[in-house]
Amino acid sequence: MNPWIFVGVFLLVAGALPAFALLFAKYLGPRRPAPIKSETYECGVETHGPTWVQLKAQYYVYALVFVVFDVELVFLFPWAIVYARLPLYVALEGALFLLILAGGLVYVWRKGALEWA
Repeated sequence: MNPWIFVGVFLLVAGALPAFALLFAKYLGPRRPAPIKSETYECGVETHGPTWVQLKAQYYVYALVFVVFDVELVFLFPWAIVYARLPLYVALEGALFLLILAGGLVYVWRKGALEWA
């Protein structure tokens, strides 16, 4: 038997389950449209002025840098827990990972992406 058949079945099931859930909710879910449900909702307060406000791209870069460093920090926790039992080359790889992180931080810092405007 071809081993790629399992991959194909997995992809079919992975696509069919969310599609089934969405179709199930669309056709069998309650539909009670009301004008108040169609209004713009912003923190429970009615909006004043234009509701479409363009933000600076710098805020997105700031958030993206935070997420990247936060996710990479999650990779360090398991490494730190078993640090005493690791061989020397694994400790050196961890140090290299930290150097790459520090290099990324210096790069972002020099580009001014961490300056809050």
